[in-house]
Amino acid sequence: MYLVLDVINYALSAILVCVALTWMLLIRSMWITFRDSPFLDQFDSKPHVKPKVSIILPARNEERFIERCLKSLVEQDYEDYEIIATDDRSDDRTGEIIKKVAQKTNNLTYVLAEPKPKNWIGKNWACMEGFKKTTGELLLFTDADTFHSKRTVSLAVDHMMSEGLDALTVIPKLLCLDRWTRITLPVLSTFLHTRFSALRVNDSSKKTGYFFGSFYIIKRKTYETVGTHEGVKSEIVEDGALGKKVKEAGFKMKMVRGEHLVEAVWARDWTTLWNALKRLMIPLYLQTRAAAIGIFFAVLFLLFMPFLIMVYSGSFATLSSSFTSLFGISLVTSILVYIASVIDAKKGLSLGIRYALLAPVGSTIIIAGFASGILYAKRNDAVSWRGRIYSMVDTIQNPISL
Repeated sequence: MYLVLDVINYALSAILVCVALTWMLLIRSMWITFRDSPFLDQFDSKPHVKPKVSIILPARNEERFIERCLKSLVEQDYEDYEIIATDDRSDDRTGEIIKKVAQKTNNLTYVLAEPKPKNWIGKNWACMEGFKKTTGELLLFTDADTFHSKRTVSLAVDHMMSEGLDALTVIPKLLCLDRWTRITLPVLSTFLHTRFSALRVNDSSKKTGYFFGSFYIIKRKTYETVGTHEGVKSEIVEDGALGKKVKEAGFKMKMVRGEHLVEAVWARDWTTLWNALKRLMIPLYLQTRAAAIGIFFAVLFLLFMPFLIMVYSGSFATLSSSFTSLFGISLVTSILVYIASVIDAKKGLSLGIRYALLAPVGSTIIIAGFASGILYAKRNDAVSWRGRIYSMVDTIQNPISL
């Protein structure tokens, strides 16, 4: 009996050594990302033309946020721009609010989207409907729950034109409106700052291409060349899929930090958080089942198992040296998870450390959400978003890799 337990304990110790080394690499990568990532307002400005910008704002059931977003866009200091706000057949006062603001604003156009066709995700369809009304050479896509400082558009155009870019996306400050998101996001976004860091996106030798849906500006010609939103019509993580297509097509794209200029809401409550976690796993599972399950178990051991094994080994630490060794390495690994969460909470999310200290709870939520994504992937009610239910069966998904 004890021999079997010793074998299991030493095997788990070996796995956790690998997990600890992985966390060391992740923390190092995250720190370098925070240190070296470029900012939206830090670049060498060069003389350039100032093309017209068309801001495309899709919205469905956004009465809580839409007016604040529109006011921040209306007050931009850029000289030549238009705002196309598309009401994706909302069930609340979203359309009414857009119309009210449009009556007072010359460059804001209200668009009521046509009924969503089959196999289209609602937001993607609303973006496409808005695009049809645009006249600008540059297209700026943003979300209805995003807030923009007055000079954001001017800085984006100046940055983009000065450096000869085809597309530019801005990392926003992610607002955590509820306690569950505040607990979960510090753990989850560690991966965002490593796998999808600005340094990887800006490196032409890397395959990583990604847009933040809250702010990306792209040349009309580039957007049309990669197939517009029609090319990602069934993608539930459409900003990631579109950015990936731009990078793969060889266009010059850049990701910059702009937390002091742009604010966006990642999840609003428990329901949107849960669905957001499912949305990260479902496309991957539908494309490659084995890869999705492999990533699930990798994340399980990175985020959750160190805490569970620490409790297990600590309870029997006096029985044998294998339990003592296992407790030691699980403790070190758990501390590394805490360190990563604290760094991200403070430098990335501007949250109090108390939320990072609840990392085991956040890890549990993430694992459960990912598991739910795998289990629900082929159900007719796989995803619920903004009042719509989506079945992802028979859709084409080209997801970003976790």
